[in-house]
Amino acid sequence: MDKMNLLSLVTIISLFVSFFLVFFLLTVKTKHKTSNRLFAFFLILTAIDVSDPLWNSISNGPSNLGMLRNTFAFLQIPVFYLYVLSVCYSDFRLKPKYLIHLLPFLIVNIVLLPRFYAVDTASKIDFLVNRQHMTELQFNHILFHIQVIVYFTAVFLLLRKAKKLYLENNAGTHVNSYHWLFQFTVVLTILYSIALLKNIFKFSDYLYISEWIKIGALVLQLFIVCWYLYKALNNPGLFRNIDSKLKLVSDIISEEKNNNSEAVNENVHNEELLKLKKFMAEEKPFLNPSLTIQDISKELEIPVRELSVLINHQLGQHFYDFVNTYRIEHAMNILKDTTKNKVTILEILYEVGFNSKSSFNTAFKKHTGNTPTQYRNTLQNNAL
Repeated sequence: MDKMNLLSLVTIISLFVSFFLVFFLLTVKTKHKTSNRLFAFFLILTAIDVSDPLWNSISNGPSNLGMLRNTFAFLQIPVFYLYVLSVCYSDFRLKPKYLIHLLPFLIVNIVLLPRFYAVDTASKIDFLVNRQHMTELQFNHILFHIQVIVYFTAVFLLLRKAKKLYLENNAGTHVNSYHWLFQFTVVLTILYSIALLKNIFKFSDYLYISEWIKIGALVLQLFIVCWYLYKALNNPGLFRNIDSKLKLVSDIISEEKNNNSEAVNENVHNEELLKLKKFMAEEKPFLNPSLTIQDISKELEIPVRELSVLINHQLGQHFYDFVNTYRIEHAMNILKDTTKNKVTILEILYEVGFNSKSSFNTAFKKHTGNTPTQYRNTLQNNAL
């Protein structure tokens, strides 16, 4: 099998998996339809981009449609950015202002208009043969590099803020699902970094290196798409959102200082703290794996803002760690109960409000210095 046949086969498999995942995202029942549609659109744009070997085999030379297909790459990262926004924030809605993200795509096509779109086929061929010296293509590649850097910087800053908000306001599935989005972003960063390296060699005397990098990227893309499919099928929801209006506790404290707000009476703080601890001990809301600070705020009739400051600032704990402390204490009581020696660690972690073994083990070891299994074995050895 020669190189072109191999590339065509890899491309066909990649496209099949991509469009299968697109079908799944558009038909699966979920509350997060906007996120799924944006992810599906991103996959379609990626599929158009990786279809280059197939397009070259069926096209009869350079065409306006072929060039337009290439410029769709300028839509991929903006769509990915909007996907991250929609995943992070439950109140995300597509708005007219987001049309500004079309600007790079429109600019590159306007730049190509005089000397490619508006000329005959012979001129198009000459344009591509001399592409290393064409200022339009050089400009477009530089703009693409800038777009990658700007958007991925924005995404990582957004994820950094989102993670803090999750830790301060949520205590379960929300935080765990964050890891999927972070992994997704890291994988895309690596893939686009390879694409940038390919483009650098594309305008050098080592064009063959660019071609080999392109082949490697196509093969890597296949594995990445399969990974997307694996994640989607195993986690149809993928991510739970938070309200974009939520503020970090550090920002709330800063606002209060800037506004010269009077400090809340210490007695009021103590009363609310006692009320909170009593509620956690008696009602055991931590058993709910999807518990949020809004849930407790509603039950205690304490404003979210005030409750967030009380836990994250006054107690010096993220809401995530605060709730997990109660979960671990409850798990320790179960492990100490000799009548429940046959209850498995997996059963215990689900019973106390965790939804994954890794998060349970991490929290348990952070609280006790031992894993749940080690803790149980120590108790049994001491009893002998």
